[in-house]
Amino acid sequence: MRARPGKAAIFEQFAADGITYMFGNPGTVEQGFLDESRNHRLTYVPTLHEGAAVGIADGYARAARRPALVQLHSGVGLGNGIGMLYQAKRGGSPLVVVAGEAGVRYDAMDAQMAADLVAMAEPVVKYATRVIDPASTLRVLRRAVKMAMTPPRGPVLVVLPADVLDELTTEPAVPTSILDTRVAPSAEALREAGRMLSAARRPLILMGDGVATSDAQPELTAVAERLGAPVWGVNSSEVNFDTTHPLYGGQLGHMFGKDSARVVGDADGVLIVGTYVFPEVFPHLDSPFRSDARIVHIDLDAYEIAKNFPVDLGIVADPKAALAGLAETLGPRGRTPSGPVAARDAAAAQGDESLMERFARTLAARGPADLVVFDEALTAGGPLARHLPPRRPGHFFQTRGGSLGVGIPGAIGAKLARPELPVVGFTGDGGSMYTFQALWTAARQQVDAKFVICNNGRYRLLDLNIEQYWREQGIAPHAYPEAFDLTRPEIGFVELAAALGVPGRRVAKPDEVDAAVEAMWAHDGPYLIDLAVD
Repeated sequence: MRARPGKAAIFEQFAADGITYMFGNPGTVEQGFLDESRNHRLTYVPTLHEGAAVGIADGYARAARRPALVQLHSGVGLGNGIGMLYQAKRGGSPLVVVAGEAGVRYDAMDAQMAADLVAMAEPVVKYATRVIDPASTLRVLRRAVKMAMTPPRGPVLVVLPADVLDELTTEPAVPTSILDTRVAPSAEALREAGRMLSAARRPLILMGDGVATSDAQPELTAVAERLGAPVWGVNSSEVNFDTTHPLYGGQLGHMFGKDSARVVGDADGVLIVGTYVFPEVFPHLDSPFRSDARIVHIDLDAYEIAKNFPVDLGIVADPKAALAGLAETLGPRGRTPSGPVAARDAAAAQGDESLMERFARTLAARGPADLVVFDEALTAGGPLARHLPPRRPGHFFQTRGGSLGVGIPGAIGAKLARPELPVVGFTGDGGSMYTFQALWTAARQQVDAKFVICNNGRYRLLDLNIEQYWREQGIAPHAYPEAFDLTRPEIGFVELAAALGVPGRRVAKPDEVDAAVEAMWAHDGPYLIDLAVD
């Protein structure tokens, strides 16, 4: 192989792996390879903040179902991207993050911007490493792609010192070996799982995004119908099960263990698939399951099986293969659902229709049939679930991992991944401000995504959480902390968007909704609606 600088060879490797975008925020220590990028067929997508870069890459990876490439600037840029990297790790997004660094030869100097980038990143990535030998630059990048794409998927960091990239390398650029992990369970394990679950009088299924990653939605539906088991989402932020199906129960939530305990406490047979239990901020420390419940847990991530509570049968296997085998073991007979499926918020809100309800209903009626929704509406999300229920894989993505600010960049990334599909991103007024500058990237790149700010003038989720805290602590209700308020001064989202190159309009009355939805879809390019919600 001919010799060329590492800063050129890395682009050959990206091309070999079919990587066409690099999302980032440029810095001095990356100037060598960023200058080189003009000689290669890779589109650099600049952002104004590293959090936005990681958020766009996360949305891209989820929608494209392939690795996304992120460039961060040394320790300061990595620090700015940490929150979104945590989101990507919790959600299993295959990101390949390259961080620039001044050079190995400066290690002893403890100079400006010097930091141990590997140590900084390790808590929020699947794997972190630093290239110190020019002859292994491409080898390490291939390892990063392989590890990012191997379940459990997740972000990987590669630190690229500038002096290493300036050196020559003769490494060949060849496609990364992506592993086939469609591991099927043994026939014995499937028979045992079928025996446990079919004997249950009140079976229950808890599902997560491992189902979508495995394309196991049909197989999960078949198992649920054979068992007559309600299906609840746990760490479920994509379409793992048709939410209009009679057996869909809802989402367990992410905050309080008591919410999960109310759902799982009566089940005498539980199938957990493609998730860990339970992804809550304040989980139950004691098992919320019945003492006599038989529990079967299927996942490709052995670490997550029985991580917090014992199970009767743990199966490390691909969810699609495992569920297909389990459905065959259970046979074709279905049965009446065990007990009432959780009451679903299926009907329109009673009484006067809220503005959010009206907007979601209008969007569903007048929007494209193949609409992709990126949902960070949080407390305003109920109407979206009613009028735009997640049904089609690849057409719904929700926030996950706990990081605010994914709605705008996530929608941009999804649109770049699937330019043929219409995309709208929902976010809150508070959450949007974490990454609002991502709109500049949408304008610069002419990304034809639409954005809706669900603006209630406060961190409403914190209101709900502190109410729960008051109840648990026996504290009488009183005024919310002033820190939760976002109206002093009010944020002019339409004006902010315009300053970043994105037109939009404010919608504060029901009779303004129809015209706003029409204007949004009629506009060629990014467009924002500031929607006043309760």
